[in-house]
Amino acid sequence: MKKKTISLILAMCMVCCLFSGCSSSETSSGEGTELTVFNYSEYMDPEMITQFTKETGIFVNYEEATTPEELYTKYSSGAINYDLVCTSDYMIKRLIDEGQAQEIDLKSLENYNNIDPKFMKLSESFDPGNRYSLPYFWGTVGILYDTTKVKGDIDSWDVLFNGDYKGDIIMQDSMRDSFMVALKYLGYSLNTKDENEIRAAADLLKKQKPDVASYLVDEARDEVVAGNAAMAVVYSGEAYLGNLYNHNLKYVIPKEGSNLWLDSWIVTKNCKNTDAAKKFLDFLCRRDVAYANFEYIYYSTPNKAVVDTMDEELRLNTAIVPDDASLEGCEVYQSLDDATTELYSSLWKEVKAE
Repeated sequence: MKKKTISLILAMCMVCCLFSGCSSSETSSGEGTELTVFNYSEYMDPEMITQFTKETGIFVNYEEATTPEELYTKYSSGAINYDLVCTSDYMIKRLIDEGQAQEIDLKSLENYNNIDPKFMKLSESFDPGNRYSLPYFWGTVGILYDTTKVKGDIDSWDVLFNGDYKGDIIMQDSMRDSFMVALKYLGYSLNTKDENEIRAAADLLKKQKPDVASYLVDEARDEVVAGNAAMAVVYSGEAYLGNLYNHNLKYVIPKEGSNLWLDSWIVTKNCKNTDAAKKFLDFLCRRDVAYANFEYIYYSTPNKAVVDTMDEELRLNTAIVPDDASLEGCEVYQSLDDATTELYSSLWKEVKAE
């Protein structure tokens, strides 16, 4: 992946600010403004944060979390006042419903038209009227597998549950993603609130537990790349990178369907400088910045200006740009009510404790 050279002086200045807690007014920036940004880990090219500060004078305090649930817990603790948050569709819905997001006029962003309208339409499933959220990355959840360890091509979630690959399976250490796999395999919606269906999925995950080598998130891909597992449940961007490192790997969205996820940004209710927040969002929509972030993680981008300038190999890779046929049966996560969330949480603890 391409990396731009960072000025040593600027890098040292940024590091000093991070560890000394200085505000932007103490740097050489012009505006004396700062933003606190909360995102998933390794989900933005650090050089773009540096570039944003260099261009605007707005200093960025950058915080990370691994899962939507961890992100929500940290946000809700109130220990840090975040200005901008990037999280998953169903968690965006929850934050909106709890009054944690400010309305933003997306059409006032200079680079807003770079976002493909179909993803704005998709966003309406959790943000009616597109009043609060801006799409950032999207993709699917599927199986990354080693063709030298697996018999034939995989097309079903069944391979995770049939006992043929005991000790060779990596599952996601994410409650909703692991439940999603079991629910879709059983023929249920990943958004079900039916207690019997949820318990059936939990029972299946408990039965599967002895076959699972480990539950991981970011490291799942690496275990398959290294040959330590035959297969892993991963996000589509991880699959593309995995294949770059090990050409024996393939990625599939199982025929029973999966999760089509959309990660988006919101401006929080605590944000005092919405102009600075909008500058950050507009910066992320700019083609060169969006392309740099795409090259940093290789997840599917809703930025059509980026897609239009990809080389043919990338555009034809279904892990990067899934075709319509592979998305049949896929669903977007919806926010669950408190009672259902508590049921999932309780059963997930039982699965992990088995």
